[in-house]
Parts: sequence; structure tokens; C-alpha cells
Amino acid sequence: MNYKDVFEVTKFNPEKMAKINLFETSNFFCDVYCLEPGQQQKAHAHEKEDKLYYVLSGRGEFMIGDETRELSEHKIVFAEAGKVHGVRNTSDGRLTLLVFMTPNPNIK
Repeated sequence: MNYKDVFEVTKFNPEKMAKINLFETSNFFCDVYCLEPGQQQKAHAHEKEDKLYYVLSGRGEFMIGDETRELSEHKIVFAEAGKVHGVRNTSDGRLTLLVFMTPNPNIK
């Protein structure tokens, strides 16, 4: 069985948002995103891939399409393929996200 303690592998980078890969197959990937206050994932879109953001700890502002909403712990949001999306840590604390994406855009 392949398992991990998410908070044990979590690492923050003062320079930019940190991405830590937990699992990856040709079908999907699962990462932990770690954002210090003020850090962000710039708005972007994936033509064929869907993405889920699940807030493990902290709170941040999520933009999906033309909607923006602040989400906190234990909230989840879906970014459908083709929709512009991104996240920004607008709080004064750390933001930790579990991120799933399918199909895996890293596998061609």
C-alpha cells in the first residue's frame, strides 16, 4: 500500500508557492500546494484537464471562471477543463491545499 502523511511532507517556500507531489499516474496526479501569506497560483486554464482544490488548512481566495470566493478549511472547489482558475493566499496565515488533476497533463 502506498500511503503518505500529508502534513509530514508539507514544505513552504518563502519565494513562491510550493508544490509537493504525493501520487502520480498516467491518469491523474495529487499534489499538496503550500502558500505563504500573499503567495498565489496565477490564473491559468487547462484545455482538457479537470482540477479539484481541497483546503486542508488556512484560507484563501479561489478564482474559477468569472467567480471568486474565499474558502477555508474542509472546503473543496472544482475547476472544469477550459475554465481559467487560480488561488491566492489572502490571509495572514499559511494555506495548505490538496490538489487533484485528471487526466494528468504531465503525461503525453
